[in-house]
Amino acid sequence: MNDTRSIISVRLCLATILLSVVGLAFPDTPAAAVIPDTPAGRALELWLAAFNSGDRARIESFDTIHAPWLTLDKAMGARAHSGGYDLLSIEKSDRLWIIFRVRGKADLSPIRGGLVVKPDNPAVISLLSLAPAGAKSREFPVDGAERGRLIESAGNLLDKFYVFPEAGKRMSAALRRRQKLGEYRAIADSDIFAVRLTDDLRAVNHDKHVSVHFSPEMVPPDPPDEPTPRSQIDPVRARQLAASNCGFEEAEHLAPNIGYLKLDQFAEPAVCAPTAIAAMNFLADSAALIIDLRDNHGGRAEMVALVASYLFDTPTHLDDIYDRQKSTTDQTWTFPYFPGKRITGRPVFVLTSRRTFSAAEEFSYDLKSLGRVTVIGETTGGGAHTVGPHRLDDHFYIEIPFGRIVNPITKADWEGKGVEPDFNVPAEDALKEALRRARSN
Repeated sequence: MNDTRSIISVRLCLATILLSVVGLAFPDTPAAAVIPDTPAGRALELWLAAFNSGDRARIESFDTIHAPWLTLDKAMGARAHSGGYDLLSIEKSDRLWIIFRVRGKADLSPIRGGLVVKPDNPAVISLLSLAPAGAKSREFPVDGAERGRLIESAGNLLDKFYVFPEAGKRMSAALRRRQKLGEYRAIADSDIFAVRLTDDLRAVNHDKHVSVHFSPEMVPPDPPDEPTPRSQIDPVRARQLAASNCGFEEAEHLAPNIGYLKLDQFAEPAVCAPTAIAAMNFLADSAALIIDLRDNHGGRAEMVALVASYLFDTPTHLDDIYDRQKSTTDQTWTFPYFPGKRITGRPVFVLTSRRTFSAAEEFSYDLKSLGRVTVIGETTGGGAHTVGPHRLDDHFYIEIPFGRIVNPITKADWEGKGVEPDFNVPAEDALKEALRRARSN
């Protein structure tokens, strides 16, 4: 009996030593987290597999199908820095959203992530957020009472302001119905709640301009819808515009004397008119001009008119804007007077991608309709409505389309359809194609 006990004791001791050695060799090997078999879970699994592969073509294919709003170069940069991700845990999840934790394989940095898929097309990801797990949390939890107040307030504003009244009522009714069914009950993360509301609104009316936003900063009361004098523009916004050079990313001359302007937003003229004027005058003597809007997501119609003004000999009618709130229709024209030279009588090429949106589409559509530019690239995003923000509470606001654009030539707009290019090529090939055509003139 004593010999048997000794043998057992020795075996237990050896097992303990072996486990300790294994623990030393693999101190932080994560246990396999179980990804739920839901639309959000399946999207997370597909994204991790593509991202961890490190294969550019595979990541690009995933983004094209599941997250067309992602930028491939940024994804590749994140992959190179992290070495891929190990999934550590699933914190919370529901059918259309999931909160998870991963760790970089190369830098071992813990990351907290959130993913949301669309209700009407669960193969498409509408939110993929990744933030350092140790950083100061931007999460302001929402409870049932606040969710109810936000939905009621959003519904009332949609009923009152949405450009098409009946569509606004359908959207507000959809939110209230989902709330009663308990579809938002499990959501405590403010970012995920805002995205879920946005997705549900767009599933009803497919208007890409309607959106709900969470802000960790205090939302000011009644944000203005109209352009304001420079002295009244939010100083933080003014500093952001200055830091980004007002969206004028590049202005250069390419051989042989082809002007190239990469414009990533149509910013407020009250702050950015001097930058626009300087850029257009720098390019004024070009034999041909290329305006790159592939990464331009929109901005102000006034800046659209200012940039367009340099391309016409005389004041030109661009479009009409109907405003439901005011029951008015205003015309947009190029400016009769502005500093510098006009760029007329020379070919202009506009580059587009599926990310080109809103005011960037207005510029492309109006000038294409007038026969002033040749559009090269991909069909754009399809957002033609004018939009204004409305405060919901201290940290949430909703952007509601209150007007629509009518082109004086086509008597239509690009809402839901996008701007069709004159020459349809992949966005990454658009500049090469434009240069070929400019040099052949």
